[in-house]
Amino acid sequence: MEDGRETAAMREQKRKDRQIGSELISQNNKDRWCYTNDDTQALETGDSDIGVCGWILVLFSILLTLLTLPLSIWMCIKIVKEYERAIIFRLGRILRGGAKGPGLFFILPCTDSFINVDMRTITFDIPPQEVLTKDSVTVSVDGVVYYRVQNATLAVANITNADAATRLLAQTTLRNVLGTKNLAEILSDREEIAHSMQSTLDDATDDWGIKVERVEIKDVKLPLQLQRAMAAEAEATREARAKVIAAEGEMNASRALKEASLVIAESPSALQLRYLQTLNTIAAEKNSTIIFPLPIDMMQSFMKH
Repeated sequence: MEDGRETAAMREQKRKDRQIGSELISQNNKDRWCYTNDDTQALETGDSDIGVCGWILVLFSILLTLLTLPLSIWMCIKIVKEYERAIIFRLGRILRGGAKGPGLFFILPCTDSFINVDMRTITFDIPPQEVLTKDSVTVSVDGVVYYRVQNATLAVANITNADAATRLLAQTTLRNVLGTKNLAEILSDREEIAHSMQSTLDDATDDWGIKVERVEIKDVKLPLQLQRAMAAEAEATREARAKVIAAEGEMNASRALKEASLVIAESPSALQLRYLQTLNTIAAEKNSTIIFPLPIDMMQSFMKH
């Protein structure tokens, strides 16, 4: 009975532990969701909660700008290019309205700072990665990734260096994806592997404001011994196929000769015509030697005498 009670108590404790673990996971997911949405909602909240001291500093900056006109106007006017967006920080907080640009915008010299974000498509090469395939073959694979910044605010607020993070994530994703494939699948299903990598990278970089547009596998380098083994296998396959084709040709030729011999046997004059055709072929080649066939029956008559 005591063992039964201990077992029941252990089961109840495990059930409680699983319930607590699921609640913690749900809470972590909820916190992460709230963090991501807080960054997105920064476009709407803006500088409304900078506090009383913050507003005082902003008003002082505006007053100072007005007093130093027209010299201060050159410090307030900023220009961003067509392919850029500017993220403005006022007292450390993202300014209402989110990314600015392209074109002309204004900032306050003392309280505002801004960061330019390039929105063009960026391309980088994935360095060759030594990967152990599913069938225990070591290969070196490299690729190329095309991505762009989709949300400039998230690219600045959520990650320190989006470019470096995307590069490292691409290398890790390449190794993880190829580790689940056989060598034959890697050599033949490059498009499927590239699509799988693109989906994985796009999902992982969504919180960073990054959009992965395309992933391509450039080259798959095999070990030298494996290349020689595969070349020998392919050569042996081609030789076996050539022998089969040659044997089929000889078989067809022998059948044709058999049918020709039956036709010649039915007509003795056909053999004479074949002999004359052979002499004509030899004479066309300007040879000085002519071969005359001697019937076997004539030789047998001489041997009898």
